[in-house]
Amino acid sequence: MKSIHLCSPAKLNLSLKVLGKRPDGYHNLSTLFEKINLYDDIYFKRTLTGKIRIFCSHPQVPKGPKNLVYQVARMLQDDFALANGVDIKIIKRIPVAAGLGGGSSNAATALLGLDKVWRLDLSQTQMLAYAKRIGSDVPLFLYKDVFSHGTERGDKIKGLKINKKYWHIVVTPRLKVYSAEVFKALKMGLTKTNDNVNILTCALKKNDLAKASQFLSNELEAAIVRVHPQLFKIKNNIKTICGLDVCFSGSGPSVFGLVATQTRAKKLSRLLARYYSQVFVARTW
Repeated sequence: MKSIHLCSPAKLNLSLKVLGKRPDGYHNLSTLFEKINLYDDIYFKRTLTGKIRIFCSHPQVPKGPKNLVYQVARMLQDDFALANGVDIKIIKRIPVAAGLGGGSSNAATALLGLDKVWRLDLSQTQMLAYAKRIGSDVPLFLYKDVFSHGTERGDKIKGLKINKKYWHIVVTPRLKVYSAEVFKALKMGLTKTNDNVNILTCALKKNDLAKASQFLSNELEAAIVRVHPQLFKIKNNIKTICGLDVCFSGSGPSVFGLVATQTRAKKLSRLLARYYSQVFVARTW
């Protein structure tokens, strides 16, 4: 296969609990992931130049070694002593550094795409090993499960059998927030929320939107607003405008809520668009 096109979906953290710091400096987590249909398109084309070339019109997406897709390609090229190069075109829709896993999803998609165009025939175990080297959220996107429970660094994934689809309103303030600075600001002694994965899973399986919304939670919230205090006001504004329980995804700044119907989600998006420039209506992937 000389070329391939793949979709690279975003994720939401419906709940996120920080269990403690690990010896390697990371944190153990318990988080409920949901993939949503906000996605990037990525095109891969094998070349004979030996070069790795990234094409993307988004001004905040690096084209060189700082790009996770580039890092994946370089790792594979080095490890397998490949003479072939690759041209990779990314059509970016997922906001950058937004808590939606866009970079991690792109990296996982790169593993899947390059495995095909470079004919590597990687096993799932090999792919997961590469994914964990790149980042904690990357393994999630190698699994087909739409809902998953992430433990350890968030990179140990267990699929959840939730056969429902939900509508969401997602607002991403134009502010890049990096996980490292949020975790650095985290004060473990102040975290008090319960691990809501089991409660949320049951509510979602029963299509109990009201109960699921009630148990959306993110223990990183205090650290997020400590780093960027303006996000506290933004989150409360969104909650007031929508009349919904809303939550930060990952390390923020994206704020989301569960909505009963597409019609309601679109109505809320029009209201929110008066105040925020990045408002998305998204459904379960």
